Amino acid sequence: MTVTADDVDTAISHVVAALSPATDGDWSVPAGTLEWSCRHTAEHIGDCLMSYAGQLVAQPTDRYVRFMASADKDASSAQVLEFAETGARILTATVRTTPPHARAYHPTGMADPEGFAAMGCVEALLHGQDIAQGLGLPFDPPRDVCARVLARMFPHAAVDLGAIDPWQALLWSTGRIELPDRPRPQRWRWHGAPLTERTAH
Repeated sequence: MTVTADDVDTAISHVVAALSPATDGDWSVPAGTLEWSCRHTAEHIGDCLMSYAGQLVAQPTDRYVRFMASADKDASSAQVLEFAETGARILTATVRTTPPHARAYHPTGMADPEGFAAMGCVEALLHGQDIAQGLGLPFDPPRDVCARVLARMFPHAAVDLGAIDPWQALLWSTGRIELPDRPRPQRWRWHGAPLTERTAH
């Protein structure tokens, strides 16, 4: 169940389609349960995914590439959403053109292109849902993408929660919800390194 650049494309396309109907709304409201506003959360998606692309381009071994991307202060909500989409499309293009053996720093392990693609999907989908909650919009992402991302980022949860809807399992794995007989995790961590290169914990 490999996560690919196509999954990043699919994830951000879903986010844009879900949020576009509300670009005339008030994006200064909190994004779901976050302290961030919907606007700041969308801006974070763009910056974060561009950062992942930067890691794959420069391939540092001990740090992030030192830059931060942001939307213009006077950008409209639609333009901030466009900025988020741009970050995702840049990551998509970078994943497609980076060899599979490439590795770059992430605090959760030296990640390969698939790892950064999976992290990009998590950021886009989870924060897309946060924004949708803040704006009162439905959000129902593609389950095949969720299943592949869960298997790559949270392999133990993918096994333990095999009978659970993969979107619900992903929400639980990132501390967003509780499940029957499973309280919401107070702390969680995904795994950036490839499955075959992870150290035992």
